[in-house]
Amino acid sequence: MTTQDTDLTPDAWDQRYLQGRDGWDLGRAAPPLQHFLQEHPLAPQPPSRVLVPGCGRGHDARLLASLGFTVTGIDISAEALREARRLDQPEASCQWLQVDALDPMALHKEGLAAGSMIGVVEHTCFCAIDPSLREAYANSMGEMVAAGGWLLGLFWCHSRSGGPPFGCQPERVNQLLSDAGFDAEVWGPAPHGLPSRDNEWLGLWRRRR
Repeated sequence: MTTQDTDLTPDAWDQRYLQGRDGWDLGRAAPPLQHFLQEHPLAPQPPSRVLVPGCGRGHDARLLASLGFTVTGIDISAEALREARRLDQPEASCQWLQVDALDPMALHKEGLAAGSMIGVVEHTCFCAIDPSLREAYANSMGEMVAAGGWLLGLFWCHSRSGGPPFGCQPERVNQLLSDAGFDAEVWGPAPHGLPSRDNEWLGLWRRRR
């Protein structure tokens, strides 16, 4: 995407999907997330209710469902969710909702109230929103996750100009999540990344009781 491609409205996201300007989509779950969930000794275990914000076509959400989690994927793009529903599988079915992760009233209306989730899997949403909204986003996820729950996140910590995806620094990610009530259990460069996804960092944070 170019530095001018900064329209973050639902219609603009629809057009990105329709026009094939969705280079972040790998056509499958992110390899670092898949490896962590399937191999890491600290990986969260099902059954539990998990939210995937900014789910796009739902690849990460379907991975979680296939592992036994009860998954809700949310996105502001109707086109992304249309694709997610089309790709849904009987053995990995998810709930798909068009709702803004930064709209508390809309979230509550959809049953996504405070403490309603045990976990959140973050991948691409944080880096796709305006950086000025990241504190509000982290706080929204912190409110959504029940005490003792968790947030598993894959972040593209680059310093390139423009966006989306917008740049971020590892220290800032950790600080925002700490301020939102999470403590890091794992945080560092993501293993098993792809050459096209340099500077990926992966972390698991626990919600304070």
